[in-house]
Amino acid sequence: MSATSVHAEPTNVAVFDFELIDTSLQGEVQGPRQDEQNRLAHAAEQLRAALHDSGRFRVLDIAPVNDAAHHSNLQACGGCDVKLAGDIGADLAITGTVQKVSNLILNMNIYLRDVHTGKPVAAMTADMRGNTDESWTRTMAWLVRNRLLAPNYGAPQAQ
Repeated sequence: MSATSVHAEPTNVAVFDFELIDTSLQGEVQGPRQDEQNRLAHAAEQLRAALHDSGRFRVLDIAPVNDAAHHSNLQACGGCDVKLAGDIGADLAITGTVQKVSNLILNMNIYLRDVHTGKPVAAMTADMRGNTDESWTRTMAWLVRNRLLAPNYGAPQAQ
């Protein structure tokens, strides 16, 4: 490690709340479920805490842009995630989705984009079995440990 990498400033990051893509029959018939909305919020909080605890990131407060983010489809808004992240001084925008096929088959995705260029930096995904607090928490922990913060894999490393 060089001296600069040891003392590198943490990257400013905006972690937006996760979005649910519900393609399940249950979702079509019954609509949004409060337990899943709670899990989406927890997933984002778990990710923010892990990034903060790593010491490599300064997790910015998204409150000033949170309302706009919640009124946008961050995966299909033409880069509004990057604009919103830039508005609060972030260098990196992180969004995420959970796709629900059924209560047994779900998929968690995390996307990182460089705020200055708008270009994708990394994307990672993991399948999960079971729609429970435990399955969501364990999946996020796995993605953080084995993808996002893994050396030479996910988030940009300090140089």
